[in-house]
Amino acid sequence: MGAMRLRLYHHHDGARVAYREYGTGPPLALLHSGLLSHMEWEPVVEHLGDRFRLVLPDLPLHGDSEARRRHPYTPDWFAEVIAGFCAEVLGPRPIVGGHGAGAEILMRAIAGERLEPSRLVLMPNRMHAPPTYPLRRRAWQLATSAAAVPGLDGLLSYGAGLVFRPEWGVRMSSRANPAAADLLRHAFADVPGNSSLARSWAKAARAWPRGAQRHLLDLYPRLQMPVLLLWADRDRMHPLAGAEEALELLGDGQLRVLASTGFLMAYDDPVGLARELAAFCG
Repeated sequence: MGAMRLRLYHHHDGARVAYREYGTGPPLALLHSGLLSHMEWEPVVEHLGDRFRLVLPDLPLHGDSEARRRHPYTPDWFAEVIAGFCAEVLGPRPIVGGHGAGAEILMRAIAGERLEPSRLVLMPNRMHAPPTYPLRRRAWQLATSAAAVPGLDGLLSYGAGLVFRPEWGVRMSSRANPAAADLLRHAFADVPGNSSLARSWAKAARAWPRGAQRHLLDLYPRLQMPVLLLWADRDRMHPLAGAEEALELLGDGQLRVLASTGFLMAYDDPVGLARELAAFCG
């Protein structure tokens, strides 16, 4: 990844966001999906670094960023921290994109008038729809929330390491890219035995929305910036229908679909993903 620079943003409440920078040009921030890290974007770095100053943060509770139990880890708190991060690191009216939880946090920050990007890229996430696999999501949230119980925190942290094994990353790639194993290995390297992290995750699991986010249907028509819905055609967790419904409500939106890509688009088609980002973000 060349001269990747590691930096820290300090929020006013003490929360720290670790981020990597690469390249020169206008800043472009990409927020990874939940349970991953900035390494989700590693395959596209070399294709975008000559056109943008890529800014790749680790979301709080992920990678090298904030994980101490002192913070609330509610969706509004995530939105506040990321909005502050964007203002200080990227400047006014930044170009931002997000995948999964990263996209949800960006939309919450925009809805709360904390963030006003000049361009917005939304990659596969549940948008306004209910979870595709509600029972699985409910089971994950219940299990993670149980880490708040003394004695279970350490046990569940070891359990997460057993469930999210590196091979799971390969299965998330529609093309079974073996490099995706390293993504999962890095994301969960510090999880087993980390009871403090488990308790912080328990807070986030209890607070994260579980059902459909119908309020986003009111947000879409109010978005003043150009919006790119950049979707994968083989991501079973985030069907294309949600993006198509959102597109009808966007004033300045477009939908692009990367063929033969799954949940990890950057690992399935890094050249195609970089091409679409460069074309839209300028």
